[in-house]
Amino acid sequence: MTPWVTLNGGAPFLHHMKLLLTSSYFPPHLGGVEIHTQNVARGMRARGHEVDVVSSTGRDERVRVTTVPCLRLPYSPIPLTFPAITADVYHSHVPAPFFARQVLKKRFRPHIVTYHNDIVIPERVKGIPIPRSGASWLENWHERFLKLVLDDAAVIVITTRSYAESSPVLKDYLAKVIIIPNAIRLEDFVPGVAAGSRDPIVLYTGRLVEYKGLPLLIRSLKGLHTRLVVLGEGEDRARFEELARNSAVRAEFRGRVSAAELRAWMRRARVLVLPSQSRLEAFGIVLLEAMACETPVIASNMPGVAEVARQGGLVFADEAELTAHLRHLLEDDELATELGRKGRAAVALNYTWDSVLDKLEALYTNLSR
Repeated sequence: MTPWVTLNGGAPFLHHMKLLLTSSYFPPHLGGVEIHTQNVARGMRARGHEVDVVSSTGRDERVRVTTVPCLRLPYSPIPLTFPAITADVYHSHVPAPFFARQVLKKRFRPHIVTYHNDIVIPERVKGIPIPRSGASWLENWHERFLKLVLDDAAVIVITTRSYAESSPVLKDYLAKVIIIPNAIRLEDFVPGVAAGSRDPIVLYTGRLVEYKGLPLLIRSLKGLHTRLVVLGEGEDRARFEELARNSAVRAEFRGRVSAAELRAWMRRARVLVLPSQSRLEAFGIVLLEAMACETPVIASNMPGVAEVARQGGLVFADEAELTAHLRHLLEDDELATELGRKGRAAVALNYTWDSVLDKLEALYTNLSR
C-alpha cells in the first residue's frame, strides 16, 4: 500500500511564523486557485502569522501582495524577477509552475506545493478544435517544469485522494502527498426551503467554456419540464445560447452575478449540476456551496468531483445517466430533501475553513521547526 503523509490538525498553535505564498494570479483576478490562495493568506494572517503573497497580479487590504513583471503566457505567466523575501515556510500553488520554480531556483526551504489539477489542454477553444499534437507538446512542456518543482517539494498538498491516485503526474509522488480539501465559510450559506419544495430549476454556475461541460447538460435537458439557469460568463456563451435554443431547452443566461445573488439562486434551485468531464475540474468548490444551501448536486463520475458530489448528491457517467438523475431529483421530493440535508452535514464536518486552516497550520508548524 502506498505510504501517505499523515497529519493531525486541530490543536491550537502559538508558534508565530512568517509565510510566503505564491500563485500565478491573485484576486481580484477571478478563479478557484486565486480565491483559495486568498483564503489561506487571510486565514493565516488572522491567526497572527506574517503573510506575504507573490503573484503576477492582485491586491489585498489584509495581506501584503507583491506583484512582479512577467512574460504573460496564457494561464502561465513567467516571472521575470522574484523578491528575496525570507520566510519560515514557502507555499506555492500550481499547476502553472513558474512561480513555484522561482522558489526552487532561490533555494527557499521548506517548500510546500498545493497541486490543484493536472495540466490538460482543452479539445476546443472558442469552438475551434485544438490539434492533439500541439496540445500534447504544451502539456509535456509544462509537466517538465512542474516535475522539477514536485521533485524538490517537502510536501505536496492535494484536495482529494481519488484525484491524487489517478493523476499521471502524481503517481511518482504519492509518498509525500497529503490530503487537505478545499473549503467554504459555512456561515455564508443559509439553506432555503427543503430542496423538495423548490422551483423546478436546474442551476449551472461557472465559466462558459467548452471543458466545463455545459453543452452536455443542455443536451441532457431535452424533453424535461424544467428551467436551466446559467450563471457566469465566458468566450463560448453565444454558442451555448444557440445550442439551448436549437435544443428547445428553456434556458436563462444571466451572466456574472454578485455573491448574494448566486447564493439566492442556490437556495432556490432544485439541483445544481457540475457537468465537466475534464481533469481540469479537480474538486468543484461550487458543489460545497450548493451543498451548504441544502441543494442536492450532480457531477460527473470523475476523480475528485465525484468524491465530493457523492456526499450530497449523485454522479453520472454519460448523458443518458445525467438525464435519468435529473428526472429523478425533479420528481422525487423525498430524495431531493434527503440529499440536501446530507450535503450540508458533510460540509459542516469536513469542508470549513477553520478545519482546513487547522490542518495547514499544523503542517506549517511541523515543517518550520
